Amino acid sequence: MSTKRGERRILAAAPSTEAPLLAVEDFRTHFETPAGLVKAVDGVSFTLERGKTLGIVGESGSGKTVLSRSIMGLLTARNVRRTGSARYNGQELVGVSNSELRALWGTEMAMVFQDPMTSLNPVMRIERQISEGLRYHHDISGDDAAQQALELLTSVGIPDPKRRLHQYPHELSGGMRQRVTIAIALACGPKMLFADEPTTALDVTVQAQILNLLNEQQRERHMAMVLVTHDLGVVAGRTDEIAVMYAGQVVEHAPTRTLFSNVRMPYTEALLKSIPKLEQPSHTRLQIIGGRPPDLIHPPKGCRFAPRCPYAQPKCHEEQPPLVEAETPGHLYRCWFPVGTDAGREALERNLAHHVPAAEAAVTGDSAAAGRVEVEADASGPATTTTDGDDT
Repeated sequence: MSTKRGERRILAAAPSTEAPLLAVEDFRTHFETPAGLVKAVDGVSFTLERGKTLGIVGESGSGKTVLSRSIMGLLTARNVRRTGSARYNGQELVGVSNSELRALWGTEMAMVFQDPMTSLNPVMRIERQISEGLRYHHDISGDDAAQQALELLTSVGIPDPKRRLHQYPHELSGGMRQRVTIAIALACGPKMLFADEPTTALDVTVQAQILNLLNEQQRERHMAMVLVTHDLGVVAGRTDEIAVMYAGQVVEHAPTRTLFSNVRMPYTEALLKSIPKLEQPSHTRLQIIGGRPPDLIHPPKGCRFAPRCPYAQPKCHEEQPPLVEAETPGHLYRCWFPVGTDAGREALERNLAHHVPAAEAAVTGDSAAAGRVEVEADASGPATTTTDGDDT
């Protein structure tokens, strides 16, 4: 038995020779508006293998939702420009017609949308909403579709599923509606699932149930999953890799454990500091990130996080840093003065000595200092153009 266990460990550690299920390279999604071109997603690259989970994390307006929807081809407005490459199972998705994409939706890739109350049809019974995709893709009878809808509701843990099939969305709780959207997404057995803020507006216990359900369904179906969220606490322990987005770009990408133990990008560090800690007493103020994301029509010349960054130096405002690899393979970050390095420590000390508000707010957690960052951001340029799904 010990030999067999050792053999399994060796096999599991061996590198995969299979091509990734999803390969995204220099992907861009821009919106033409009267004010100018909004660079919502601006040069994103990553790969994802079947059975793996990628977490995409960032503030509202960072481009997370636009990225996932534009990869699937769900942004069909005339003012959208998609460039670069997004290859699903070897098939290019950029420039493909809607009819070709429609053949992939449901059977190959699916999405759990952010707000089930608005994504579900309020005047259509649950049974019809689940069975609609089954009948379209598999050409099965109404009775067979109804039976599969019942099985799907049972699999996602909805109590009394027979009765729920004949109800309308407003008759269900928020957690049940989210389970229905998951059942719809899984109905045709997709190989890839995009979960766009699947726990928004749910209480903590229901959030955990929904996330556990997604993980369980993923394991059973061996799906790849992209989990989109603004909360690093949601993706901790539930993803294989994390990509942190800011102002339309990936600013740090690493295996999950590496990201939490060896953060390099100041923005990622700021997100981690804003998470509530169990050891903190009740009513402790959360540490905030001063300032706001930049205007995506006229982004800053240098690093896009520089106006809010506690480590920022003159170079950061003039030159945009490239994605470079850290000491750990697969760990990429975009910063001239990375966290945890001598250069980063010296940059932070210089800023503290000069009483830079962003540095003081980051070190002390002082909300007044964070407010001064906000004032400086207001004085430095126009208001932010938001691109995330919960703000559009």
